[in-house]
Amino acid sequence: MGEDGSVTSAPQRPDGPTPATRLIATDLDGTLLRDDKSVSPRTIAALAAAEEAGIEVFFVTGRPARWMGVVSDHVHGHGLAICANGAAVVDLRTGGEFVEVRALPRATALTVVNTLRAAAPGTSFAVELTTGINYEPAYPPFFQDPGAAVATAEKLLSEELDGSAAPVLKVLAHHGELGPDEFLALARSTAGAYASITRSSPTSLLEISGLGISKASTLALCCAERGITPAEVVAFGDMPNDVEMLRWAGTSYAMGNAHPDVIAAASGRTVANNEDGVAVVIERILAERTTHPR
Repeated sequence: MGEDGSVTSAPQRPDGPTPATRLIATDLDGTLLRDDKSVSPRTIAALAAAEEAGIEVFFVTGRPARWMGVVSDHVHGHGLAICANGAAVVDLRTGGEFVEVRALPRATALTVVNTLRAAAPGTSFAVELTTGINYEPAYPPFFQDPGAAVATAEKLLSEELDGSAAPVLKVLAHHGELGPDEFLALARSTAGAYASITRSSPTSLLEISGLGISKASTLALCCAERGITPAEVVAFGDMPNDVEMLRWAGTSYAMGNAHPDVIAAASGRTVANNEDGVAVVIERILAERTTHPR
């Protein structure tokens, strides 16, 4: 951090004018949200001010659409959010209606499950669908849904069990003994050719999406639809599932509480989520616009 406790300066960039910020892309947990999962009054004000200034704000998260209520009251303008690490774009103004789904093919998901079972015995799985989550009996009780189906991943990925054949957004894999980064490295080395594998939890819980699907790839599509270039995007994150997005954005910030890989990927740093690090940067962007209007 800088001496004033706010934001470090970003690395030196090529000569020439820096494009004005047109879109802010922010992760939620550990980034925009405080540890108690609240959005602080300062952050609420900063988000509203950004939208009023004509800067679009996209929430880009690993959360499923059904867990977006924490920020749905703070959506302005377009109302869209990117969920499930890029596997879905939802409209928060309509209660999380799916606008776009980038599914993980069931056959591919099964291949990954079989590969991880062989590489890391003791792995348990859950399957996140557009209709909700189902899980194996051994899967830890993180946020289990009483209406979910409980069976082996092989059965959960069978369309015969799931009569709706709902699209698979991601598969979750948990291991009780391997360290989080160790498990991620092992999974990527053994199954990374089949799917995108990342993590956002401090536990050994991996998130598996279709190959090439990430926060970055879906954000890039949303920006292209709006004629927004990477150079016009400012992104924020704290965990490995944010790395690709931070590298893609023209300007990016790792939170003060960020994972080392995130710090290495970002072009700058801000203070921790509990200190309103996203709001700190937004306020600075808006202040610079006032001081140096374009």
